[in-house]
Amino acid sequence: MGGSFFLGLRYDLRMISWLLIVMLVLGSIPVLHPFTGKRGKKFWMLLLGAVVLFVLFFFSVDFAHYAYLEQRLNASVLNYLEDAKISMGMVWQSYPIIRMVLGVLLLAALLIWIIHRTHRWVSKQPYTGTRRSRIISFAVCFLLSGFFIFGKFDQYPLRWSDAFALGSDYKAYLALNPFESFFSTLKFRHSGYDEKKVKALAPVIGSYFNFTPNDNPLSFVRVVEPKPGALTTKPNVVLVICESFSAYKSSMFGNPLNTTPFFDSMCRQGIFFDRCFTPTYGTARGVWATITGTPDVEMTKTASRNPAAVDQHTIINDFTGYEKFYFLGGSTSWANIRGVLTNNIDNLHLYEQEDYKAEKIDVWGISDKNLFLEANKVLARQQKPFFAIIQTADNHRPYTIPEEDLKEFSKVEVPADSLRKYGFESLAEMNAFRYTDFGYKKFMEAAQKEKYYNNTVFVFIGDHGIPGNADALFPNSWTAQRLTTMHVPLLIYAPGMLAPKRVNILSSQTDVLPTIAGLCHIKYTNSTLGKDLLDSTTKGFAFIFDPDNSMTGVVKGDYLYRKQLRSNKEELVSIVNNEPVPNDAEHTAIAHEMEVLTDALFETAKFMLLNNKKK
Repeated sequence: MGGSFFLGLRYDLRMISWLLIVMLVLGSIPVLHPFTGKRGKKFWMLLLGAVVLFVLFFFSVDFAHYAYLEQRLNASVLNYLEDAKISMGMVWQSYPIIRMVLGVLLLAALLIWIIHRTHRWVSKQPYTGTRRSRIISFAVCFLLSGFFIFGKFDQYPLRWSDAFALGSDYKAYLALNPFESFFSTLKFRHSGYDEKKVKALAPVIGSYFNFTPNDNPLSFVRVVEPKPGALTTKPNVVLVICESFSAYKSSMFGNPLNTTPFFDSMCRQGIFFDRCFTPTYGTARGVWATITGTPDVEMTKTASRNPAAVDQHTIINDFTGYEKFYFLGGSTSWANIRGVLTNNIDNLHLYEQEDYKAEKIDVWGISDKNLFLEANKVLARQQKPFFAIIQTADNHRPYTIPEEDLKEFSKVEVPADSLRKYGFESLAEMNAFRYTDFGYKKFMEAAQKEKYYNNTVFVFIGDHGIPGNADALFPNSWTAQRLTTMHVPLLIYAPGMLAPKRVNILSSQTDVLPTIAGLCHIKYTNSTLGKDLLDSTTKGFAFIFDPDNSMTGVVKGDYLYRKQLRSNKEELVSIVNNEPVPNDAEHTAIAHEMEVLTDALFETAKFMLLNNKKK
């Protein structure tokens, strides 16, 4: 960790040096001199007091941000301001805000007192320096501060992205401070696409998605006919988008805490894809990718919040003759998801917290169990085929488990060392994860009693994973390169209609709708980056994008390839073992192939966000 601490010291010295430069320049103005007049002293005491409060506030928010997401504070936090009421509700219910504020104020008061005492002590010391010595001291301090701001002996200055050359994201976050990560990522809040690159890389997209681009290289539309062997009963579809359903925390991947035994039993009876990845981290981005088929590659502002991108084609509309439903326990005002849904899904029946009889339990609305039961009542009344989406929320801070369920759902106690070893921060988190499994069980028990059950395809997909230590279950790259934030279960469950099997093909959230449409014998138009996972010609890979760290990459074969967008630094790591990747011609060729695919997917996704409008 020595490299992280040394690099972190350089980032901290940069922050301190910016303040010293300001003090040197302003303090050289006679009226603002901190020791020769009352005005100067008052100005500096007020300014330094404000700086102390600002710094402590920034670091306290950074600590909470890291505890929540295991990422240093970055510009994506500004997204929460667009849903301020919901965000503040979650923060208030998850953290001891009053104690944190009091702690910041007390610490600020102590530091301000120390500054006052130090100023008083220095003011009493005699100064014998000459004008020449003052000029030399000013010049030396200015140049030294300037060097620390530049950060290194090199042609280029120390950058935020240099932290990611340390070999793991954890070491990078250890080195960074919130000012460096926040203000560096702030520059990347605007995005667009390069049309020349999209055209040049169109053949790459065609080769990986099994189609030949036509005369217009900017057209990625392909009409997919129903395939033999698909279900011809016009089955209903229930797609469950599962909050924070991180694969390594679940039973399906051998976690000894056995948090999801019921879902594990479903996976043994359904088609279970065990190498599925979300393109990126975050619920809004996960919902977007699932419904539109396009990875959300907006930098820090999600695509759902971009007015220019809200008009999107979705394969759901190809399910003609189907009633469309979306069930959420809270409000779809969050992240402008309501606009994405109602603007793009034809004749959608949208159900939110005020539409249910169940009571709201926290900032996220009603409990997942009650959400499932309320949705089941609606679906049981339907006379026409339906396509329903249920989006859960309980597996999320503040990890509320309703009192009404504690008679049937029992919390468990696990030693702290076992929790950490198998990926959990706290008992509250682990029991909330277990409660999601309880909700799935109650839903399926209720659905089995209804007529629609026997002709329904149930699909479960995580909206994203959760960062954490997965070393006890997976190779180190899954933790160090944060694959845990994107690895989720994908299950297609239709007992009596589909033979169970476990599928190892690399897959993505963007593949969900094409796979469902193909399975349900639907003719559909695919204009984005999804593929039918049950088609024997499909190539397995998963695009990944980390907007907070400006990284993009792809998981393919036995490797993860990632590239830092600002510095173009690359890495190729194994996802099947802990052996370093050999530096030879074979693996150089693999890295190059994955780089080309990464660039093609990234550039095309940026184009599609603004050019995949519904017909």
